[in-house]
Amino acid sequence: MIKLGNKVRDLVTGFTGIATARTEYLYGCVHISVTPTVDKDGKQAETAWFDEQRVEVVEDTPAPMAKSYSATSGGPADPPRNPNTPPRL
Repeated sequence: MIKLGNKVRDLVTGFTGIATARTEYLYGCVHISVTPTVDKDGKQAETAWFDEQRVEVVEDTPAPMAKSYSATSGGPADPPRNPNTPPRL
């Protein structure tokens, strides 16, 4: 099984990138989302989906850890208030 975060390559097309998602369907079909890295110009090709059987691990790397997000991480904003409270001026 492909682990998310691994660098992988599609055996048919040679498309290479990081495994970023895995979808398992009711009757056993499993697809892997492969997100390529940026090219030398800083542009990124679109993510592609492949059958898991077509994908091989190129580099077994751990999945990057996501930042911990909270209700206050979205930037400056007023805290929620009671709808019966008059707005601040």
